[in-house]
Amino acid sequence: MAATPVIACRAVHKDYATDAGVLHALAGIDLTVLPGEFVAIMGPSGSGKSTLMNVLGCLDVPTSGQYLLAGADVGTLDDDALARLRNRTIGFVFQGFNLLARATLEDNVALPLVYGRVGAAERGARARAVLEQVGLSQYARSYPNKISGGQQQRVAIARALVTRPALVLADEPTGNLDSQTSREIMELFTGLNRAGMTLVVVTHEVDVAAFAHRLVQLRDGLIHYDGPVPAPYRKAS
Repeated sequence: MAATPVIACRAVHKDYATDAGVLHALAGIDLTVLPGEFVAIMGPSGSGKSTLMNVLGCLDVPTSGQYLLAGADVGTLDDDALARLRNRTIGFVFQGFNLLARATLEDNVALPLVYGRVGAAERGARARAVLEQVGLSQYARSYPNKISGGQQQRVAIARALVTRPALVLADEPTGNLDSQTSREIMELFTGLNRAGMTLVVVTHEVDVAAFAHRLVQLRDGLIHYDGPVPAPYRKAS
């Protein structure tokens, strides 16, 4: 039996009303991502990649078309059901880390489990386990301002993993990092993918996309290319 796609977009459109008229941010996206894939999404400014990321992350809904997340039709869900699906199914990693300055690293990582109503003891155990997974268990009781930017992004990755999601969505995850730290973060993603995690990374950096197995390039709200990462990208890594 074929595996259920983690992501299945069918003729997805997303329109926005502006003073200049209707903006067609997504103009008919067909995209399928299977369990265990590592996909990079690229495109110039205005291509629709941020809008697509928001739709894939259930932070926005299509104007038309269908989006199935782990088999669930997002368009049929009310706000509460959508929030539950998002919390259970997706781990998010953002460029800005988004850590709470006054919370310990352990508490930052455990935060999604609070929303999922997981008990305190289990929250702590799971947070410490994923901090160990990203190599930061010794800093569990430290605070974000006591660690480096690269370590903060590792904490953000641990937070994304703590709910045991089917999918990790990363939006410019190396945008605030130097080249060496960026490579270390992408090598961490590579290890997670080898362990079976499904990853979708939005990036404008060729050397980041080089770590993926599949490249999706957007232009004018449409998929312009969907296939293996080209050899020149891999040379850049």
